[in-house]
Amino acid sequence: MKSKLIRILSEIILILAVFLLTAQLHAADLQAFNSCVLKENKSNDGDSFHVVAGDRHLLVRLYFVDCPETSAWAKSDARRLGEQMNHFGLPSVVDTVHFGKLAARFTRDKLSKPFTLYTAFAGAPGRSAVKRIYGFVETDQGEDLASLLVANGLARTYGVRRKTPHGIAHDEMVLRLGDMEAAAMLKRSGIWAKSDPERIVALRAQQRIEEKRLVDIQVQVTASGLPTAKIDLNSADRAQLEAVKGIGPSLAAKIVAARPFSSVAELKTVKGIGEEKYKQLSPHFFISADKK
Repeated sequence: MKSKLIRILSEIILILAVFLLTAQLHAADLQAFNSCVLKENKSNDGDSFHVVAGDRHLLVRLYFVDCPETSAWAKSDARRLGEQMNHFGLPSVVDTVHFGKLAARFTRDKLSKPFTLYTAFAGAPGRSAVKRIYGFVETDQGEDLASLLVANGLARTYGVRRKTPHGIAHDEMVLRLGDMEAAAMLKRSGIWAKSDPERIVALRAQQRIEEKRLVDIQVQVTASGLPTAKIDLNSADRAQLEAVKGIGPSLAAKIVAARPFSSVAELKTVKGIGEEKYKQLSPHFFISADKK
């Protein structure tokens, strides 16, 4: 009996060790690049920009935040502009683009001196020929660029998240940025100076209705067995994830918590997704450059 108990305990310890090792490998470590320089490019905006890090040319997308678009050459940009206009309670798309350009200028000014980039090279969706990656950026003064953008009313708390370079859990960081956004709103900083408080509730409600409608359509198409467009594993919200057959609220939460992923195959590291479940889910997702 005693030997059987020892064997069972040994097996449990081994399983836990494998699980912890897998989790550790999945949560790729952030690499620090010091003395980075902003590379001028017409596509640079407030939250996405080209960087020279040593001998590397990188296109970086900030974690946690979303600045207004500076143009709308593609349908996806136009849709994002509409979302941003509704979130900030702005009167028009023209105003939204205006503040997008102000955010781009703010980032350019803050990164006028060498800065530090932290990245694990997780792919971020984008149309550039250069692969875009998620990252954290600290200015020459040691300030987090994402936080500065939100605090100055030039970005919303939105997007892919992970533990920060200084060990702040992703959910805690979301709360902190949310508080910064609320403070910026109260001070009428940046975008919030133009926000219409009388319309913001209605605009955000309208946005939620539109998002629900799109999710409902996706659910219906998925249930019908018709082929569906793949969604980005790193940026899909919980509603989009739950629209995929086989993903419920609990699994969607686990997927969000495990992000970012560097490949769709890393879904198998999420607790509850075995080989069969992975085969069922993987056709519905892509990660930037690995879209099929």
